[in-house]
Amino acid sequence: MKIFSRAFALIIAAAVVFAAGCANLPDAPPADFTPREVSVPAASAPGISVEENDKAVIDYSNSSDGYIMAKYRIDTPNMINVLVDGPGGEQYVYIVAPGDFAVFPLTEGNGRYVVTLCEQVDEMKLKVVVKAHIDVSISDPLAPFLRPSQHVNYSKESAVTAKAAEITAGARDLIGVISAVFNFVTGNLSYDTELAQTVESGYLPDLDAVLAKGKGICFDYAAVMTAMLRSLGIPTKLVFGYVGEYYHAWISVYSEEEGWIGNVIFFDGQDWILMDPTLTSGAGQSGLSQYIGDGVNYVAKFHY
Repeated sequence: MKIFSRAFALIIAAAVVFAAGCANLPDAPPADFTPREVSVPAASAPGISVEENDKAVIDYSNSSDGYIMAKYRIDTPNMINVLVDGPGGEQYVYIVAPGDFAVFPLTEGNGRYVVTLCEQVDEMKLKVVVKAHIDVSISDPLAPFLRPSQHVNYSKESAVTAKAAEITAGARDLIGVISAVFNFVTGNLSYDTELAQTVESGYLPDLDAVLAKGKGICFDYAAVMTAMLRSLGIPTKLVFGYVGEYYHAWISVYSEEEGWIGNVIFFDGQDWILMDPTLTSGAGQSGLSQYIGDGVNYVAKFHY
């Protein structure tokens, strides 16, 4: 996909100047500070509410917890797609491998969802295998943004989870936790030019592999940060959309005081500033400085 590859080719490593401007972490937390514990809710497919046949199953038993699961049961050389049409009007398209359940968050909130599992029988034709119509009422609107999913895939045993706990051990509050994660990711990942030039539709980050090689594209940056913050119990959206004319990925973090804070956060001690670290770092070379500022040029399309 040319637009996908071109956009990723423009996203480069985050600026040291930007990272250095984040709130400084204290040498030690205050006496009344309670360290954040790792929080990785497990997903399950108990089979209570399902649409299924001999080829596939859609399990929506846990839709009130903000997610569904789906599995294609038999081997096939064909591509398997899961299409999720929610109340927000956007169609989310996922690619799944046969044999294993995958988790899909219900990020558009309450309402009617139509979930369709399809087999791609040729380049232009999808064959519907199983479909579910689900009336969703989520008990906690933040739930879809607090657990692993196909796009943000991690566990309690993941390296990203352990690293998140390590680097935030001295953080004194929410701002300190977010700053520590932000500074670590932007300071330890470099831009993967080769991947940006070859990435294809359907790419999903292996978060531990990204961490190990220290390279990534904007999807990788955003997914690693999202996993780290979620693993610490901080609601975080992985956002795909447009920055000007370019397709891009960033994050949005939830604060009880501020609500959702978008376009990758920065806090100067008084104000939240809506900025994107990858575009900030490349503004001088790419001419993208026009897109950096209060977030008006950011148009979110999908939330994962």
